[in-house]
Amino acid sequence: MNNYVKLGKIVNTHGIKGELRILSDFDKKELVFKNGFNIYIGDTYIKETINTYRVHKTFDMITLNGYSNINEVLKYKGLDVYINRDELNLNKDEYIMSDLIDMDIIEDNKILGKVKDFVYNKPNTLLVIEGTSKFYIPLVDEYIIKVDLNNKQIITKNVKDLII
Repeated sequence: MNNYVKLGKIVNTHGIKGELRILSDFDKKELVFKNGFNIYIGDTYIKETINTYRVHKTFDMITLNGYSNINEVLKYKGLDVYINRDELNLNKDEYIMSDLIDMDIIEDNKILGKVKDFVYNKPNTLLVIEGTSKFYIPLVDEYIIKVDLNNKQIITKNVKDLII
């Protein structure tokens, strides 16, 4: 199993001191974007360590240990950024959104479909489900009873009302 999880994409540099502009919708940014956390860049997973972090508009801005000039980090522009899932140190019952992909949606002991993606919507996150039809489930207690990571199942209630 690949332990690398996509964090986002380096879309540009910022300033002349080697700051990188990352576009990310990762759901546990507070665990990742901090001094000393390792990130992995590009398809070859080049290991780098975050030196500084700040938010600027809709971007996550970082500098990397050992880099202080724009010319040193230009090579990373346009590349995807990953984290090693094991370095998140999540509790046993904690998960990140990508863990939910391909989980079965179960209601009344029947499989309604599989999670294919997720969408961040202002009020809450929506799970994109493909079954007999495509539908969305808000990730809230009103619909989600339990997320069973071991059996790759999400037990739901009242979801049948959301299927068109």
